[in-house]
Amino acid sequence: MAHIYYNSWLERYKFPFGAVKEGKRVDFWISVPSDLETNVYFVVRKEGSSIGKISFPMNKVEEDRYHYQYKVDQGSGLYFYYFKIVHFCSDGSKRTLFYGFNGQGGEGKIEHQEAEVASYQLTCFEKAEIAPNWYREAVFYQIFPDRFANGNSHGEINQPKKNSFIYATEEDEPMYIRNKKDEVVRWDFFGGNLKGITEKIPYLLELGITALYLNPIFEGSSNHRYDTNDYFKIDPVLGTEEDFIEMLEALHAVGISVVLDGVFSHVGKNSRYFNQAGIYGKEVGAARNPESSYYPWFKFEKYPTNYQSWWGVADLPEVDKNNKAFQEFIYGDVDSVLAKWTSLGVDGWRLDVADELTDEFIGGIRKHLQGYTDKILIGEVWEDASNKIAYDKRRRYVFGDHLQGVMNYPLRQQILDILNQTRSFEKISQEMVSYQENYPEDFYYNQLNNIGTHDTERILSMLEGSVDKLTHAWGLLFMMPGIPCVYYGDEAGSTGGKDPENRKFFPWKNVNQTIYTACQTWIHRRKKHASMKFGEFFPFYSLENEIFGIVRYNIEEYTVYLVNLSDKPQKIRIEELASPRQYRGDYQILESLIEEIEVTPYQEYFAFERLID
Repeated sequence: MAHIYYNSWLERYKFPFGAVKEGKRVDFWISVPSDLETNVYFVVRKEGSSIGKISFPMNKVEEDRYHYQYKVDQGSGLYFYYFKIVHFCSDGSKRTLFYGFNGQGGEGKIEHQEAEVASYQLTCFEKAEIAPNWYREAVFYQIFPDRFANGNSHGEINQPKKNSFIYATEEDEPMYIRNKKDEVVRWDFFGGNLKGITEKIPYLLELGITALYLNPIFEGSSNHRYDTNDYFKIDPVLGTEEDFIEMLEALHAVGISVVLDGVFSHVGKNSRYFNQAGIYGKEVGAARNPESSYYPWFKFEKYPTNYQSWWGVADLPEVDKNNKAFQEFIYGDVDSVLAKWTSLGVDGWRLDVADELTDEFIGGIRKHLQGYTDKILIGEVWEDASNKIAYDKRRRYVFGDHLQGVMNYPLRQQILDILNQTRSFEKISQEMVSYQENYPEDFYYNQLNNIGTHDTERILSMLEGSVDKLTHAWGLLFMMPGIPCVYYGDEAGSTGGKDPENRKFFPWKNVNQTIYTACQTWIHRRKKHASMKFGEFFPFYSLENEIFGIVRYNIEEYTVYLVNLSDKPQKIRIEELASPRQYRGDYQILESLIEEIEVTPYQEYFAFERLID
């Protein structure tokens, strides 16, 4: 028996696939087999529009297919749609059904009550976020500066902080000294510094790195420095501004770009702006002087001890991002934080906890950076950035002139679920395509992909210490659309659980060469093959949850990668495997070009072929 059917991921039912630019037209088709007289309606609403929900009659174009072309002309934002089907029965009665979103995307489901039907999302953006070429072609490396390398001649520590402790050796296990309230009372340092990064440039080049993302480098009280004390000063433990300029120039000289961590949601309680302990003077700062120019930056509930802080952490007083003086301080045209460091040559910024910043604030940062050439702005967003709601407000991250991309945290979990086989490959593939559908194409390709960061357990530990699984993780990371980023030490075999275990010092004396070589190999593949950087993306899988693969292709070449997670050899053809999407147009020929593949148990397969000589 034929069924009502629509699939937003297939171009037979929706064209074009995914998000669209404002003013474009989108074609929708739905299959409604019926012997009864039937009317079908395309029902759509623009979120936030005063017009509300509109029903458009669809045209019958084939025996069971109905079509409507919709012009997306109510401005950028999210549009939500479903289908209404009215059957006219022979006894004069009517039977009404609704076809809408099934919770994952692609295929939908039928509901009998309009109040129960869920809507599909259609993302509409103002402008394409064309990232600089250096970014789109980059291989990133994330460095936690205190834990990477000490470049001083005898390994001495630059200006140790009061009431802190220094580890005896680089091999020590990091730990926190906490009080009964679980607050860190003595910060710990290994003494990594900017000179150490400069010294290790040959290592970065050998690995194949072309860009760095540095965790905060401005003066703070902690080792992570997300508690900024002075936005205009390099943390003395890391070195001086001269060290920073020397490092930046040396990196640029060999083609390595630098992105800094912008922590603008909050500051440190002992910063010059808040100054709870009086480090910067008895009458300086908001907590010491209600007449301070910084006082309006903060919201005190009972002065000076009770104040709004980031997630209730008293060490991190929250700044009012709507305060015009603070906005000017961070991204004003002259003498602002962004103006100082970007004019020195910083290539971009990663915005910490972007959800805590207002759209106006992010837009102001983006506008400032547009005054320079080839800068990038990405944000820390852990979920789908297209429909994120933070503090009861839909965010405008993806619609244009805000963020150019986000950190792709969901990818890490997807890769873990594939390799540990903790979720069906079908669900993982659908989730991957769902993000691809919801993000504007350029925004999607601008994501900063990772399998490890300072906020997550070490990838090798999450893969139960399996070097083979980590090799496969590199393959999946570098095959995915977006910009790959290696967390320092992951390529060397570092292990550890949650913070602080995931922030050990780099194991310079004990690099796992097998893991290093696997990472290096994938970096070189990524840099060599344009299809892996810019090509179309299709995941595929076996329904038995044993084979998972990715095809990337453009008009000139294709690359294919798959991993056999079963305990037996597998002989497969691509067309025999399942995929949430279909190849576009003439590229269906790929299925016949890619011959039968044989993969041994627990091993991977990678192939590349040019389509045009």
